[in-house]
Amino acid sequence: MSDTPQEPPAAPAPAAGPGLDLDSAWGLHPQVSVRPEPFGALLYHFGTRQLTFLKERRLLDVVRALDSAPCARAACLTAGVPEPQLPRYARALAALARSAMLVERTVTA
Repeated sequence: MSDTPQEPPAAPAPAAGPGLDLDSAWGLHPQVSVRPEPFGALLYHFGTRQLTFLKERRLLDVVRALDSAPCARAACLTAGVPEPQLPRYARALAALARSAMLVERTVTA
């Protein structure tokens, strides 16, 4: 037996966080600017000075549709997201919400 300390086993990679509530209305934070790019888009938050890359054009389409859609699910479907991929997009939108790129909005009837 050796007296040298052993490294603890590496922690498992964290699972993807929970997704955004697709049945709530969301939109871009008023201080966020979107710049489309060939790979997707750049989002810049003027308040936090944070830059975020969207690496998929369809996610850009979803983000653009959020302000006019009654809910995030409708924005996803409008952008052509297939039903089986909704959880993946919900997680991506949740990451944008955590970084204050998206904000929940109220919809009046």
